[in-house]
Amino acid sequence: MRPLALIASFAACLVLAGCGYVGEPMPPALNMPQKVAGLRAIQRGGNIIIEFTVPDRTTEDLPIVRLGEVELRVGPGGAQPFDFGRWCESALRIPVTASAPGPVEVTTPIRNWAGQDVLFAVRASKAKGRFSDWAGPNVLHVVEPVLAPKGLRAEAVSTGVKLSWQAARQALGFRVYRRAEGEKEDGMVAESAASGWIDTSTVYGKRYDYRVQAVVKTGESVAESEISPPVEIVTADKFPPAVPVGLSAASTPESVELTWERNTEPDFAFYRVYRSLDGTAFEKIADSLQSPSYSDHTAARGKQYRYMVSAVDLLGNESARSQPVEAGIKQ
Repeated sequence: MRPLALIASFAACLVLAGCGYVGEPMPPALNMPQKVAGLRAIQRGGNIIIEFTVPDRTTEDLPIVRLGEVELRVGPGGAQPFDFGRWCESALRIPVTASAPGPVEVTTPIRNWAGQDVLFAVRASKAKGRFSDWAGPNVLHVVEPVLAPKGLRAEAVSTGVKLSWQAARQALGFRVYRRAEGEKEDGMVAESAASGWIDTSTVYGKRYDYRVQAVVKTGESVAESEISPPVEIVTADKFPPAVPVGLSAASTPESVELTWERNTEPDFAFYRVYRSLDGTAFEKIADSLQSPSYSDHTAARGKQYRYMVSAVDLLGNESARSQPVEAGIKQ
């Protein structure tokens, strides 16, 4: 062998040796996404809303850069024994708009499925790849559309905001949603079995928007109505403290001593005392009393007086007057 050829042959051997051991050839990647996750459905009004999440990895845990198709099938269960392949052929294919992995929400009318168990299943494919395994079929019992509550009203009361509405006959419960001034979204604040509720967590001087939704139990799930139009209210403290109770009067040689039970409202400020002489109109004789007692040293001997007491809050709202009591100083 010529020297140049021998050198070339030896160099080729070194290159091959540097590549290391060549194992068994790897099978081609399936390009198949993992199974769709979080499949669930709920009936809202006259529609079925189906939610799921398209995964971003393949079954070989490779990233999905480009999504292919998403196939969603919906339809009644059909004859027993259940044959999934035959069901897929007859079930309605619902268009899905999804350009990338992630959460998906699809809305479809309930059609003529009221009173039936409706199945739904979904699968996805990677661009130029195979479909994933099916997620589902899951079951949803469909009922006649639940009607939204009507006539929602909000009224300020001493304990907060009182809501009332007119209920559809088939509703078994209600969800109350609220958005307070400065908040961006509604949040559910209560569930009620009756067509009314009082929100005791409001703050005076703040605007609140309320909406209500009716719900009906359907098997393992619930059917929802559409959410009612909102009603708005700005709360204001126009509510006086409770009327003082337990007023009593006792005569001494020098005065008439009044006592009554203490008010417990957090915004209570003070008491006022009113007096009438021999059936004349009541006149205010004391103001800004912090304690539930008063000594009337201006009462004249031999006169008969009637007394009443009221409570006032921090904003100046005055309660009605208490039941009158009668007393006088003997001569």
